[in-house]
Amino acid sequence: MRELKISVGSYDLNKFLFGGYETDVITTIYGPAGSGKTNLCILAGVSQAKKGNKVIYIDTEGGFSVDRVRQILKDENYEDTLKNIMLLKPTSFDEQELAFGQLLKNVKKGDISLIIIDSMTILYRLELGDAIHSGEDLQIKEINRKLARQLRILSEIARKQQIPVIITNQVYSEFLSNEKLKEGIKREVNMVGGDLLKYWSKCLIELRNDRGKRILILKKHRSLPEKELEFEIISDGIRKRGWI
Repeated sequence: MRELKISVGSYDLNKFLFGGYETDVITTIYGPAGSGKTNLCILAGVSQAKKGNKVIYIDTEGGFSVDRVRQILKDENYEDTLKNIMLLKPTSFDEQELAFGQLLKNVKKGDISLIIIDSMTILYRLELGDAIHSGEDLQIKEINRKLARQLRILSEIARKQQIPVIITNQVYSEFLSNEKLKEGIKREVNMVGGDLLKYWSKCLIELRNDRGKRILILKKHRSLPEKELEFEIISDGIRKRGWI
């Protein structure tokens, strides 16, 4: 049996999550651009890779940075660490589907300790938008089936192979009328993919960037209550600014 949790790559966040990310579930980290999602992904990936463990990193947004890896490691053995990270960079939703085929082949080899998809839905959202614009209902259904199939694959890998899966997701705000805004009703932040992502993810972490304050909110967990942590991104990782 593998460890029940893996390190986040930060002492403060490990403490916040009572040991780190769970190994047999999908953890979804969601929030607006610039809130820290990719930093959390790279931090977890580096934490595993520097121990000699293999990591699959599917980068759909071009956010993975070798320079950031060097910063976190302070230039120490960063090239050896990078050798343990298999980086896949799909540029379309079809290529993302193919990347999952490579993912399954490598998982069967039995030496993968972490899977990261950053982000899970940007290519899905682009293809879905084109289908909606064209009014192609059958294509819309097929695109949604593909996303559901990919999430099911990730869930089965996590549950059966005890390999933790971390995915990131974008958010959007629902349109509110001026009357509702005047009544003080706040815009609700929703994840792209909605119920699909919520269903397959046993851990949900929301990130916010509120006027320069970065806040991590544990929204869903199998054993921990909802809670918040104010944090900051520093050169070699992430640290708390204070418990909320």
